[in-house]
Amino acid sequence: MSGRAGPVQAARTCDLLVVGAGAGGLSAAVTAASLGLDVIVVEKEAVFGGTAAWSGGWMWIPRNPLAVAAGIREDDDGPRTYLHHELGAFYDDARIDAFLEHGPEMVEFYRTHTALQFIDGNGIPDFHGRSPGAVLGGRSVCAAPFDGRELGAQIHKLRPPLDLVSLWGMGIASGADLRHFLKATRSWASFRHVVRRVTTHLKDLLLYRRGMHLVNGNALVARLAKSAFDRNVTIEVSHSVKRLIERDGAICGARVATPSGEIEIHARRGVVLACGGFPHDIARKRQLFAHAPTGREHWSAAPPSNTGDGIRLGEAAGGAVESPIAAAGAWAPVSLVERSDGSTGVYPHLIERGKPGVIAVTREGKRFVDEADSYYDFMQALFDAVPAGEPVFAWLVCDHRFIRRYGLGAVKPTPVPFGRWLRSGYLKRGKSIADLAAQCGLDAAALDRTVTSYNAFARDGKDPEFGRGGTPYNRVQGDAEHPLNPCVAPIEHGPFYAVKVVPGSLGTFAGLRTDANARVLDATGAPVRGLYACGNDMSSVMGGRYPSGGITLGPAMTFGYIAAHDAAGRSLVHETSGADVQTVVQ
Repeated sequence: MSGRAGPVQAARTCDLLVVGAGAGGLSAAVTAASLGLDVIVVEKEAVFGGTAAWSGGWMWIPRNPLAVAAGIREDDDGPRTYLHHELGAFYDDARIDAFLEHGPEMVEFYRTHTALQFIDGNGIPDFHGRSPGAVLGGRSVCAAPFDGRELGAQIHKLRPPLDLVSLWGMGIASGADLRHFLKATRSWASFRHVVRRVTTHLKDLLLYRRGMHLVNGNALVARLAKSAFDRNVTIEVSHSVKRLIERDGAICGARVATPSGEIEIHARRGVVLACGGFPHDIARKRQLFAHAPTGREHWSAAPPSNTGDGIRLGEAAGGAVESPIAAAGAWAPVSLVERSDGSTGVYPHLIERGKPGVIAVTREGKRFVDEADSYYDFMQALFDAVPAGEPVFAWLVCDHRFIRRYGLGAVKPTPVPFGRWLRSGYLKRGKSIADLAAQCGLDAAALDRTVTSYNAFARDGKDPEFGRGGTPYNRVQGDAEHPLNPCVAPIEHGPFYAVKVVPGSLGTFAGLRTDANARVLDATGAPVRGLYACGNDMSSVMGGRYPSGGITLGPAMTFGYIAAHDAAGRSLVHETSGADVQTVVQ
């Protein structure tokens, strides 16, 4: 690890070196700097933000201060009960204890001492409302919208929102903002809101070459970056770690490739790995994803640069990858979009599946899932429905009313035209269900039977086959203004449309074994001195399960916060009041 391959042009020294500038890495950096450490963050891309900058930005933090302030109080028995039921054999007592205890402290620290402010998710339910310990809300927070101009010139190093999901590069926040966009042609209030948002965005594009009203994960990363710069944290982009440096049995820095040549960065307190997991590592996908025998049958919505660097660095330093784990990836259905430059874009289907008037069918033309369930559960059901060895895919099917009201994948709702999606073949259209089946290569009679059977009950807002609309999460994903059932409507207003979805993910769950202090562990369970991991480089504290939205970012932020305290040799607080947090912050 400490060999010399080529000349070292320079050397730098810090207390803590963080590898990766996503939410987990920046959380570790901001916390460590607040505790008095000199911190350098290196990021191999030319922009910072990682997967978090493309995400919805939600963090699952039970008993968080915003919920408490709203009168939603629960002891830790509630989330423990829920996680025990959801994780089963993969429940890790020590790490779950650390997450549940210090997550609220992390939120209070940030809202009291940094530029990171939050909005509550007090109306967002857990994914599995029928499970013991599930709640209707109060366990989620998201970064508050942020004015990107506060980052100054650094704004141009922030990864912009994912273009396929955003509107002309403009982020749209979940909740009221999104509802206004979906209702813009049916409500004057919504129309005025959308006009204001679009006008402001177009002005920003002219003045700054990007939107400045930041929401979701873009706001989270921007606020973390602002907090880092306020504390003199150095964030170096286009810096790629080649190997870790070991001295006297401890990790104490890294050799880094920079635009000016290779350098060594020596870190007195150790190194934090936060490189975003391995969603684009072909070899590891081939090893861990049963549905991807060559490693190329899986498509991730995470940035293409997330190729498993941190996990490989950890393994080379003696760290072990956690095994077994329930699932190696944070599964989500995605569709493939051909870009104008010939590359393939990946669109994650997170929103429209819960709306009334769309179903998902297999190659046999049959439904297989409650379409309004979580993206992870949708994919688990699809894996179960497809015989082993066969290609895994499904079709989302809807009618003209649906696609114009809600959109379908990359196809935006009215008034945005969608002719280009038909011409490219991304969107299939048929005058009848039989015609649509022919366009998709499906059995016409089978698809017609499926739609006819679905419609017979959907007209009354019912779905006896899968119980769609039967959980709080389902209903939140639906359309509250739709009568009878917010998730169910018939498919009967032709022409009819379909988009093909294939196996994808929002990131990965398998990663380096860590303890409750985020220290990387070797095969014997002993810590690798001086080495930490958080985010998707750390094996998911949820053991490869997906019980609620935000179970990636919530632990990433929390264990970044924990790792920084351990590296600084500072005790974690055990209360969430500002005064108690102040005792450990310089």
